[in-house]
Amino acid sequence: MTRHVVIAIDGPAASGKSSTAIRVAQRLGFRHVDSGALYRAATAAYLRESRERDVSDWPEAEVLGTARNRVRLEPSERSFVPYVDGAAADEEIRGPEVTKRVSAVASMPGIRSWVNEQVRAMAASHSVVVDGRDIGSTVLPGANLKIFLVADPWERARRRLLQSLKREPTAPEIAEETDRLVHRDASDAQQSGQATDAVVLDTTHLTQSEQVDRIVALANVVTQRTDDTSRS
Repeated sequence: MTRHVVIAIDGPAASGKSSTAIRVAQRLGFRHVDSGALYRAATAAYLRESRERDVSDWPEAEVLGTARNRVRLEPSERSFVPYVDGAAADEEIRGPEVTKRVSAVASMPGIRSWVNEQVRAMAASHSVVVDGRDIGSTVLPGANLKIFLVADPWERARRRLLQSLKREPTAPEIAEETDRLVHRDASDAQQSGQATDAVVLDTTHLTQSEQVDRIVALANVVTQRTDDTSRS
């Protein structure tokens, strides 16, 4: 009987974790789990009723209670979609109001434990590609393959703006976004641990297709190894 295979993809903000993980999961026929979407959904749920309060004043116990009661994962064909108050909320959780608050919410220990519980539950019952922060080091230390994506901050900023603006950004725009990313990296440092047995992949000069090809090749090796072990 074939055992479930778990692939963890970590890296800093705008390193391309989610888009790469989605394509890797599609190529392998696995389900994709975006742990960051759960943090965003928890942020969006609490933001609906606390928009006028600064995120620094959000009580962790209330944010956690809201997440537990109003956020859940619903399976789709090849992923798990966060629902808020019973409805899919992907556009809302990717919006700027959530984006500027999600780091503060993700730093709350209770929220991190809650998200990790959801991710581990999905990985226990499916072959998955999971992306996020400290997935390979803390959330799923037994993952069959661990990838840590890195890229030059300027290139990460350019890619993020290209995605949001739908055009090639100017140098001043990239510089401003680079500054934001560097500060985000510093804020997120405690939640961005690299597993000691992770494969580090520098994507600065790689296309997304090249990134995916390399990860899929590594995944095929560990999948074959897992299949051989299960048959022995």
